[in-house]
Amino acid sequence: MTYRTARLALVGDRSPSVRSHARIPGLLDALARREQLVLDAYWIPTEDAVADGAVAGFDAVWLVPGSPYRSEAGAVAAARTARELGIPFLGTCGGFQHAMLEFARTVCGLAGAAHAENDPGAADPLIAPLACSLVGHEGVVAVEAGSLAARLLGAERTVERYHCSYGPSGPGLTVLAGHGLRFSGRDEAGEVRIAELPGHPFYLATLFQPELAGDGGSVHPLVRGLAAAAVARAAASQPA
Repeated sequence: MTYRTARLALVGDRSPSVRSHARIPGLLDALARREQLVLDAYWIPTEDAVADGAVAGFDAVWLVPGSPYRSEAGAVAAARTARELGIPFLGTCGGFQHAMLEFARTVCGLAGAAHAENDPGAADPLIAPLACSLVGHEGVVAVEAGSLAARLLGAERTVERYHCSYGPSGPGLTVLAGHGLRFSGRDEAGEVRIAELPGHPFYLATLFQPELAGDGGSVHPLVRGLAAAAVARAAASQPA
């Protein structure tokens, strides 16, 4: 019997100037060679992701860095499809930010939830400029015991790399938590850095960029976790 290879949607506006984009092919190769986790990856521009069903047939969705995206609506739509259909999802940096927007707008009814990078005039943006830019910075993240992130990392403390100037802020975060989103990782100042959704097969979003870990030759545990979830989903869909 020939088994179907797991299909991964890389949603983002691919550019050679975005370091994380340049690293992803090497990570996919390492997953196949070292972990025997083979993924058939497709890049989907955010303008294309806005179409109905654009990522519905995939075994995993990775909303990759590189914001501002050409289509905020496309990034949000990809996150929504993955969440609603139970497709394994990873959102990193801008992907984290737009996953938060999607959850706020769709689940929490916060229609006005805004990203200050896209809507600088927003009165109380959910995603706001950071007090100190994290572009090129590393920082400690404390991870909640018993969370998906802690299980994948095998630790309750990690040091991660960032490349962002915006992050979650404001009273809207309490509303998101009240509707079931778990903030499972925070920095040393207590700011949210990881979000996950209990009950979903695999839903993780990180403000840091796990694809920037190390020298690019090894795979971060969170990326490995997404790949394993994708392969498991593909295997479960095979005919008996």
